[in-house]
Amino acid sequence: MTDPTIDWIAAALFGVALVHTFAAKQLERLSHRHPRHAGLFHLLGEVEVVFGFWAIVLVLVMALVAGRGAALDYAESRNYTEPLFVFVVMVVAASRPVLQTVMRAVGAIARLAPLPTPLVSAWLGLAAVPLLGSLITEPAAMTIAALLLAPLVFRPGVPERIKYLALGVLFVNVSIGGTLTSYAAPPVLMVAAAWQWDSAFMLANFGWKAALAVLVNASVAAFLLRRHLVAGPDEAGTAGAEPVPLAVVAVHLALLAGVVMLAHHPVAFLALFLLFLGFTQAYARHQDPLILKEALLVGFFLAGLVVLGGLQRWWLQPIVAGLEPLALFFGALALTAVTDNAALTYLGSLISGISDASKYMLVAGAVAGGGLTVIANAPNPAGVALLKRGFADESVGAGGLLLGALGPTLVAAAAFLLL
Repeated sequence: MTDPTIDWIAAALFGVALVHTFAAKQLERLSHRHPRHAGLFHLLGEVEVVFGFWAIVLVLVMALVAGRGAALDYAESRNYTEPLFVFVVMVVAASRPVLQTVMRAVGAIARLAPLPTPLVSAWLGLAAVPLLGSLITEPAAMTIAALLLAPLVFRPGVPERIKYLALGVLFVNVSIGGTLTSYAAPPVLMVAAAWQWDSAFMLANFGWKAALAVLVNASVAAFLLRRHLVAGPDEAGTAGAEPVPLAVVAVHLALLAGVVMLAHHPVAFLALFLLFLGFTQAYARHQDPLILKEALLVGFFLAGLVVLGGLQRWWLQPIVAGLEPLALFFGALALTAVTDNAALTYLGSLISGISDASKYMLVAGAVAGGGLTVIANAPNPAGVALLKRGFADESVGAGGLLLGALGPTLVAAAAFLLL
């Protein structure tokens, strides 16, 4: 769309959606205070609903201003591969066979360390699993880490400020932990082909710095959490469930690997997902309820971000193109808080003649700021959906997340700028 009227309307609705994101926790509180309208307030207080809701408003307004055909053409022109992939990988990664395998491995490693098992488990969830995202993709790492940490950290009895710090560390570490390869982090994926960045390049220029920042962030968080950690209901993560047969585990891991390898081919990974659903039905006794609702809400959020974000290029790209390398780093760091970091780096990939220094600074700033808000990085809505029940009013406050992520973000920024 090139209509200036539509551009301004889209920018205004994008701004309203951002304000709505920060107001979501207050809306959730209103649902408890006004039972008569609790359903409406609860719906509008769901962070995962925000961008999907305002994307629908945008399409309806476009239909009124530019015509139904133009509105539908725009909605159908967007690429929804990422929302679909996040939905699928969340469901598969959170299945009992996959989760039980990961949590048993974490438990075994934690018991070998000369430190309290819950403390080591929390550290592994905040450090090792985010780094694993470079292999299994960031959304899968976020799902596994969130479910592993939920009974340890995000539970009643842990102070809210500590939980927000842990959430900020998790989000930042997942955002930078995917930079060891060229395919796992969405903002890297947007530029890897255009700039010919392979996994060896990413590891040499970004990965080792990110790994050091991840270890520092996780260690600080684990130290601050040490007095509040207790063993979960079942350290194996199975809540008393019987061990899953190895054959079933192998099928689930193979399907997860297939989904990851085909992440950019929605027809293929959706076919694998249908096979996964059939297999879980056939062997239901080895399954827990699938997290379909949570994954659908996250997919709805990301799809809304795709629709709303697609019309922000007219004001975002001039800002990105007009900054010198160092200013571009801090500009990307700040802009990531108000727009998806993958969208930001994609705009940078369209700038002709951009220097190598600017390329590095753009991506470094985008991934360093990926934990500041829910919309900053694609896997963040998944973490919110899986962990929000551990917070007051069962809602994650945007202000609390921003404050919790500031420290880890500074560590990540220092690693990329100074090392």
